[in-house]
Amino acid sequence: MADRRARRDRGPGYWPSYVDALSAMLLVIVFLLSIFVLAQFFLAQEITGRDTVLDRLNRQIAELTDLLALERAQRRDVEDTLSLLESTLVASEEEQQRLRALLADGAGADERASELAGALDLERGATARALDQIDLLNQQLAALRRQIAALESALEASEARDRESQARIADLGSRLNVALAQRVQELARYRSDFFGRLRQILGQRPDVRIVGDRFVFQSEVLFPVGQAALRPGPQPELDRLAEAILEVAPEIPEDIPWVLRVDGHTDNRPIATAQFPSNWHLSAARAIAVVNYLTGAGVPPERLLAAGFGEFQPLDPGATEDAFARNRRIEFKLTER
Repeated sequence: MADRRARRDRGPGYWPSYVDALSAMLLVIVFLLSIFVLAQFFLAQEITGRDTVLDRLNRQIAELTDLLALERAQRRDVEDTLSLLESTLVASEEEQQRLRALLADGAGADERASELAGALDLERGATARALDQIDLLNQQLAALRRQIAALESALEASEARDRESQARIADLGSRLNVALAQRVQELARYRSDFFGRLRQILGQRPDVRIVGDRFVFQSEVLFPVGQAALRPGPQPELDRLAEAILEVAPEIPEDIPWVLRVDGHTDNRPIATAQFPSNWHLSAARAIAVVNYLTGAGVPPERLLAAGFGEFQPLDPGATEDAFARNRRIEFKLTER
């Protein structure tokens, strides 16, 4: 009874079976890991040994390759030496045959000497003729040198004349430039007189102004918008212009080839009609219309020139109505042909 109570006080008296199973499994895992580590060690040793053997084999192969290349080079040298010896042997045999032939021909040595003497005489004659030709060539060379000296003298004389001509040409060019400058100054003076009289005739008008060396008429003074026919009726502005030209023309010397250039300009808004496919056509047609009117007013046609510039020479690059109006214009310029 006392033992039963003691066992009851200590609790259950058995060892759990799963603890033994886990212990056994742990031992197996440790054993397998040990085997795996040993296998890895021996495998690493084997691989290291194989790498060492492979390196040694590669070095041996490289050494054998070098020995083979050296052997091949030595063989080529031997073959070249053999070829040289064969060539020397052939030359020696040929020389021996030549000597034997000379020994065989020893009996005809006198005849050979006679032939050589004759050949020597022929060579001497040829040498004498060559010396005569050399003397002739020397004479011709001396004559040629004299001709070259004469040509050099003639060339120097020609160059001296050319320098004199260039100096005269430069002097003539300078005088011509001076004369042209005088002509330009004279024309500028007449242009100033012409503009002065035209300014007096036309008066102060906002639609007629001077820009540089040109008189500028707004197109609307003479033409309806988009048209190249002058406004109906008289053109007092063009009549006054013709009057000013006719007053100034007699004062300009006849040797000044002056003309009054009439330039037509438009704004940059394109025009494309059957009559005017582009602004070029419109500007040129307006300039021609003005020239025709001035011719009818008595201005000599040979003193007039019409040109059309389209929209490509604007006075105002803006895109406003005032800018467009300024660019639509007829310009008059007194200039030379």
